[in-house]
Amino acid sequence: MPNWLQVYEERRCRATEAVSAIDTGQRVFLTGNCSVPQQVLKALVQRAPLLNDVEIVQVLTIGDAEYVQPELQGHLRVNTMFISPNVRSAVNDGRADFTPVFLSEIPGLFKSSLPLDAALIQVSPPDEHGFCSFGVEVGVTKTAAETARMVIAEVNPRMPRTLGDSFIHVSKLSRIVEVDYALPELPPGEPSAIQDAIGKSIANLIEDGSTLQTGIGGIPDAVLRYLGDKKNLGIHTELFSDGVIDLVHQGVINNEAKTLHPGKMVAGFVLGTQRLYDFIHDNPIVEMHPSEYVNDPFRIAQNDRMVAINSALEVDLTGQVCADSIGPKFYSGVGGQVDFIRGAARSKGGKPIIALPSTAKNDTVSRIVWQLQPGAGVVTTRNDVHFVVTEYGVANLHGKTIRERAQALIGIAHPQFREALEAKARELNYIPAMFAGA
Repeated sequence: MPNWLQVYEERRCRATEAVSAIDTGQRVFLTGNCSVPQQVLKALVQRAPLLNDVEIVQVLTIGDAEYVQPELQGHLRVNTMFISPNVRSAVNDGRADFTPVFLSEIPGLFKSSLPLDAALIQVSPPDEHGFCSFGVEVGVTKTAAETARMVIAEVNPRMPRTLGDSFIHVSKLSRIVEVDYALPELPPGEPSAIQDAIGKSIANLIEDGSTLQTGIGGIPDAVLRYLGDKKNLGIHTELFSDGVIDLVHQGVINNEAKTLHPGKMVAGFVLGTQRLYDFIHDNPIVEMHPSEYVNDPFRIAQNDRMVAINSALEVDLTGQVCADSIGPKFYSGVGGQVDFIRGAARSKGGKPIIALPSTAKNDTVSRIVWQLQPGAGVVTTRNDVHFVVTEYGVANLHGKTIRERAQALIGIAHPQFREALEAKARELNYIPAMFAGA
């Protein structure tokens, strides 16, 4: 479109004018992570009392969530597909909805059962051809923007220009709001001693030439600390954070052994600090893609030696994994855990890993349990689980009997809970009397 500059000028407006196009009863997508369009969202909250039954569809958002405050009931209602801390109480109070769904399948909903009236997004300024980059969040946002009837975009010069399948043309933006503010940052914390021990055990499972799914948090950061002596590692992950940067600079992560997208780090979004945003800006080694591509288990499996590292809230003695609820109280969501666990399981030489501390609440509660809490959801089935790692070691459950699984998991439980777990395992005949203490 040769006259894209004219189109840009014609569609440029203030945030209040942009959201005036949103009407009662509409379904609106809100881009998430560190890409939340703050000024447009604020304008929508101000307009909300004039509207009724506007559904806001989102995944994970960073920052305040004024749009779920109690006084907006009946005006705005969130439907989240992953429960971030800022909407958790609203979901459990019944003021917001939660839709359980694999991350790989969310974009497909926008093409079928959840058609969008509008998408609220944030992008980089257009390049000389009129294309804006989705920047730090491509995963779910690109498909939402492509399928929504109307796209309201904040254009922020501080949004990094990421490469890959990560662009939208100015002509596809219905209303354009120019902004200039720093993106939210999530600085990496110092891993605890427990997280460090877990990270070291996981690092010992990673071979040279592996491709990694890494996330954000103490355990992924601890894993990365222990990879300095590895060679030819690659990245294919739904998200990555600051921890990968030093390994790239050291040549540990070079993506050269990857069997899918060799030479490229593939992700759907990033969470981190300005250092990370500077690293990914216009960086040819980084390719951002939509979640239906990145998280497709069949595509993940095309990476040989795929290592998937995911967390859990509790694991029972048969290997069932709960990662999204504490009993019946919803806590987070399935995200990409099952996508990557199944993809890694089907990868040549792949290793699906579930990692968790052995206890919670200051060592008063075991996270290796004889049964999941009543009402808890099974995110990853016992049939999918291979490796479970705590600070006490690694349990390989794949192809193992219930007796072998129970014994292996008791062996990596906190010592103060092992006797009770073994007694319960005998009571349930997971461990017959002749094998007690074996």
